[in-house]
Amino acid sequence: MCGSAQRYTCVVDGDTIWWRGQNLRLESYDTPEPYTDICGGEREIALAHRASARLLELLNSNQFSVQTFGTDRYGRTLATIKVDGVDVGDILIAEGLARRWPNGHEFWC
Repeated sequence: MCGSAQRYTCVVDGDTIWWRGQNLRLESYDTPEPYTDICGGEREIALAHRASARLLELLNSNQFSVQTFGTDRYGRTLATIKVDGVDVGDILIAEGLARRWPNGHEFWC
């Protein structure tokens, strides 16, 4: 997980990472933010931590590929990460840790 100083290769949260010095926003899915409870309170924050931990586990225990697609409105590089040919977003969605983005149901609220 990213600390306050190290931002070269680390997991920020369930849908954002730093990889080789590049800030990547993973496409096609969304996870709750671990530092706010926009609408789901402590349950939402707990889900955010589980999603972040699972993404970290997937990346640390598997070989993966990264494909980039431009930038978002915050200047982050949009990307897809696949483990064994499967988008990590699809894995997190299947495990109930994320929602499809856009047009996904915001189930943590």
